[in-house]
Amino acid sequence: MKKGQVYEATVERVDFPGRGIAQTGEGAVTVKNSLPGQKIKFGISKVRNGKAEGRLLEVLEKSPLETAAPCSHFGMCGGCTYLSLPYEEQLGVKEGQVKRLLDVCLEGQKEDWTWEGIKGSPKVYGYRNKMEFTFGDEQKDGPLTLGMHKRGSFYDVVTVEDCQIVDEDYRRILNRVRDYFASYPSGGGIRYYHRMRHEGYLRHLVVRKAGRTGEILVALVTSSQDPWGNLMAMRDGDEAGREPNMRHVQTDMTEEGLLQGFLDSLLELERSGSLEGHFAGILHIVNDSLADVVQGDSIKVLYGQDYFYEELLGLRFKVSVFSFFQTNSFGAEVLYQTAREYVGDLGCGAEGVPDKVVYDLYSGTGTIAQVMASAAQRVIGVEIVEEAVRAAVRNAEENGLDNCTFIAGDVLKVLDTIVEKPDYIILDPPRDGIHPKVLPKILSYGVERIVYISCKPTSLVRDLVEFQKGGYQVRRACCIDMFPHTANIETVCLLSR
Repeated sequence: MKKGQVYEATVERVDFPGRGIAQTGEGAVTVKNSLPGQKIKFGISKVRNGKAEGRLLEVLEKSPLETAAPCSHFGMCGGCTYLSLPYEEQLGVKEGQVKRLLDVCLEGQKEDWTWEGIKGSPKVYGYRNKMEFTFGDEQKDGPLTLGMHKRGSFYDVVTVEDCQIVDEDYRRILNRVRDYFASYPSGGGIRYYHRMRHEGYLRHLVVRKAGRTGEILVALVTSSQDPWGNLMAMRDGDEAGREPNMRHVQTDMTEEGLLQGFLDSLLELERSGSLEGHFAGILHIVNDSLADVVQGDSIKVLYGQDYFYEELLGLRFKVSVFSFFQTNSFGAEVLYQTAREYVGDLGCGAEGVPDKVVYDLYSGTGTIAQVMASAAQRVIGVEIVEEAVRAAVRNAEENGLDNCTFIAGDVLKVLDTIVEKPDYIILDPPRDGIHPKVLPKILSYGVERIVYISCKPTSLVRDLVEFQKGGYQVRRACCIDMFPHTANIETVCLLSR
């Protein structure tokens, strides 16, 4: 095969993460954004070390598994991959991806292990509790859009007013904010932030909503630049020469007035009874980073507070705009219950009092640590994001847990400073898995059981090889669908010496 050649073939299966495998007369080709059973046309985009990758050009025939997608943006928006498959078929695809990876990884393991399948999300639609929408346009110089990037595009943004992985409150807030800025003041032309030129004002809209409490946190993320750019230079121009809709430039076109109108528009949405939830806080965040990421150089509370509360498994968690928190609250309960079950009975001391120490490494806002607290003498969480650690400490206090300790810092360095040694370890690292220098330190504790939670199974199997070399074997494993309709999946493994 050579780059640029075009083939037609049927997709045999889809490997993680969303990579279809199609067989040609010259060998297998990996084609992203394809579904099992589809007949596709694709062009070869890369051939390296005997492996070929293709770019999807056209779906010639739908998969027999497909049904009508319930979202008008499917195929255009880059958010969902499997939305046109019935949910049971999605689960089958994801389970097969993880099981194939583990089968190869554990082929030489001496002891048997148990594969426990996949657990679906309690909510299939409207399950997300956080969305980061981007301002932009759908085509060059087109009208203002607010939503998700087009599939395969760095620039184009689709207003996902029909998005099905969030509930109606998200869609109403998105539409209200987009319409407000697109029409303020009547053709004023507020600029979105151009990611290559690093010019413009509107960057992102972050919406978080607690699944249990219904509290909503909204954050408008802008640059510190002038919202109208060169348009403001017209303040000193000839009034008679302006178009009628520009006559308000001196009185209305200020950032303070712009933000006040944004706030009033959202509060009116709540007062009108259009929302099922209610606003806990509305924020303005200034972000001048050159990277296309949501972060804050400064945060101003326009209304309410800068956090909301969510409830999981009888515990209450305070969540801020930047706190790491599982994006599917209902699925998180399934995940944490599974992790707790995999840890098993920690046992007690001679007086029937819990006497075991549990490490929760990469602990985020301390959710897993607090779920484990009732069965342990002490749980020690380590997390590199300081804001998340502060949230974990607050949450433990609010839940009346005095046996949880949270340490801010890099796991690689912090492990050398902790005096208490663990009896059990829970790992929930970021997508790239565990740093190679951290693995020997974890292995050196020689604990009886380790529970590894992974959001990227390819990183998981890489790390499992090192655990096997260190004397551990996988005993149980399953996956949990925290992200219906997307290519993402969580995996939980129990390892023992």
